[in-house]
Amino acid sequence: MTTDIDVFEEHRPVLLGVAYRMLGRVADAEDVVQEAWLRWSGADRTEVREPRGYLVRITTRLAVDRLRQVKARGETYIGPWLPEPYVTDFGDTVADTAERAVLADSVSLAVLVVLESLSPLERAVFVLREAFGYPYAEIAAMLERGEAAVRQMAGRARKHVEERRPRYEVDPVQRRDLTERFLAAATGGDIEGLMSLLAPDVRLVGDSGGKAKAPLRVLETADKVGRFIVGATRKGIPAPSFRFLELNGGPALLVLSGDKPDSVFQLDVLDGRIQSLYIIRNPDKLRSLSAV
Repeated sequence: MTTDIDVFEEHRPVLLGVAYRMLGRVADAEDVVQEAWLRWSGADRTEVREPRGYLVRITTRLAVDRLRQVKARGETYIGPWLPEPYVTDFGDTVADTAERAVLADSVSLAVLVVLESLSPLERAVFVLREAFGYPYAEIAAMLERGEAAVRQMAGRARKHVEERRPRYEVDPVQRRDLTERFLAAATGGDIEGLMSLLAPDVRLVGDSGGKAKAPLRVLETADKVGRFIVGATRKGIPAPSFRFLELNGGPALLVLSGDKPDSVFQLDVLDGRIQSLYIIRNPDKLRSLSAV
């Protein structure tokens, strides 16, 4: 017999995926999904014809409300902001290669940073349409807006994202290879090898939230990025170890000090070279990786 819990757990991955793409924060996304469960457990089932659509609608509205609260507080952040790393493993749940590519791209660090500049409603429309393929009519019903208005928001959001997102290649094999070569060159003190991996206009974005050592501004050019990486590697961390895993739809490097997550490195690749280097060192954003 299928229970209410069974139905909710079946759709939990989709709900978490929607909430995370809306918020860029794992803890906030989990809070939203938990609130969706409370709404679901108290709902009149006779009024629910399609559980997945009902649950996505609740989750989306809760995420929009949460995002509005965050923006209203006008929180300041020390240094560049990056999304909290999100473990992605589509496994057998997404069989189609094209669909996998869309889902991976929609959760990438580069895209999520751009989504931060959208309004909460525009972000909801973009996520539901571009990542999950919902028809405009369904999105309009979820957000209680007219379909024409939703189409306009989708067009504005899509144009905004396309104009501001960095260009990169999504081939996971190439990204993993470059990540391994980057690690070898950085830890081996191979300056020439490291520089050969960096595009001339490479960008390094470091997120520490002021709670760890990382650049407080975006570094640009191979020379500046290379010198920073070499200097940081020479200083080192106590008892370092390294682990490869899939984060935000692509290969990433988790650096541990002892058994504690110290930082996450992820690369964007274009024309066989590192175009963007993301480093997340804010300890608040690495807690969820302790059990990985």
